[in-house]
Amino acid sequence: MTEADSIVIVVDDDPSFRRSTERLIRSAGYTVQTYPSAAEFLKNKHIDAPACVVLDVRMPGLSGLDLQRRLATAGIEIPIIFITGHGDIPMSVQAIKAGAAEFLTKPFHEQDLLDAIRQAIERDRATRQRQARLAELRGHYDLLTPREREVLALVVSGMLNKQIAAQLGTTEKTIKFHRSHLMHKMQTQSVADLVRMDGQLEAPSHRK
Repeated sequence: MTEADSIVIVVDDDPSFRRSTERLIRSAGYTVQTYPSAAEFLKNKHIDAPACVVLDVRMPGLSGLDLQRRLATAGIEIPIIFITGHGDIPMSVQAIKAGAAEFLTKPFHEQDLLDAIRQAIERDRATRQRQARLAELRGHYDLLTPREREVLALVVSGMLNKQIAAQLGTTEKTIKFHRSHLMHKMQTQSVADLVRMDGQLEAPSHRK
């Protein structure tokens, strides 16, 4: 992917800042969307490409920190670069602790903003790739029968086929059959890969 495949969202109530920032970011090759308020951005918050938000902390109505909380509550993970002309240490600490990618105080160097955007976009791209891979693994896992899921759990625990058969009260041949099918459905031939996949799925919210 190139910069043009990424989106930088600028949310600031200052029209001149929006215009100058948009020109700067476009000059670096990014697609840019601008909004005069957090409320306007929330109407169009669904982004289907690697992205980040350049966000003013102090705005009429919803502040930048308010928007950060709204996005977190909605489960929307998008890196935020906070911009302020009135920043203080407690505010920046609050923003960073809540997951902000960067906190820049006006006036800042243009390159500092572009560097922060590049890092935030890379972070979001990596997050999207992890989420896509996890969704793929969930899809494979959902294809398993209840018995195959039992066998999977015992295989990744390190048990041999004969041990699994004894624990489940069946034959080793039957376990081999289930094991072959579950590995086919999980699209792997390696027990090591199976262990890694199970580790990615181990959180309760990742299993259905």
